Amino acid sequence: MTKIIGLTGGIGSGKSTVANYIASKGIPVYIADEEAKKIMEREDVKQKIQNLFDQSVFNSDNSLNRKKIAELVFNHPEKLKKLNTIVHPEVQLHFKNWVKEHKNYPFIIKEVAILFETGGNKQCDKVILITAPEEQRIERAMKRDNVSKDSILSRIKNQIPESNKIQLSDFVIENIDLQKTLLKIDEILKILAKI
Repeated sequence: MTKIIGLTGGIGSGKSTVANYIASKGIPVYIADEEAKKIMEREDVKQKIQNLFDQSVFNSDNSLNRKKIAELVFNHPEKLKKLNTIVHPEVQLHFKNWVKEHKNYPFIIKEVAILFETGGNKQCDKVILITAPEEQRIERAMKRDNVSKDSILSRIKNQIPESNKIQLSDFVIENIDLQKTLLKIDEILKILAKI
């Protein structure tokens, strides 16, 4: 049976870079955020999301205005929770079918930013956590997303503390030097191939 390996890390930790590296090795990688974005653009899902808010969350081309949704939910945990109850079950179903399509692989990687926050770690056989010093993470995320430090800090505040994630993970990589990180990933992949 195909093993599910969770890959997670806080904002700016470098988990996407690691996911791309693993995918380049021919290992199937499911990027939950990307799939969630696609699912959110389905008409039935878009309508459910719009019903959560008392103002339009659509762009002029009828696509979802993600920036506006992020602003509306970030300081309202109950709205974020409701949004997640619409999107997460759809992503779960999509992932289940994706795993079936890749059942000939010994293991697959599921990259999820909020793996522990959603309890997704309980569905994984092993979890790889990518960490980095907070200042470095903030700097990377500001550069990548072109947003303010406050915006990044509020996102970090909405996630489980790193210390808790470390205790719940099977493998922890501090991603300061990318070359060292990739060497550690190679070691972990060898271990995973044997489980």
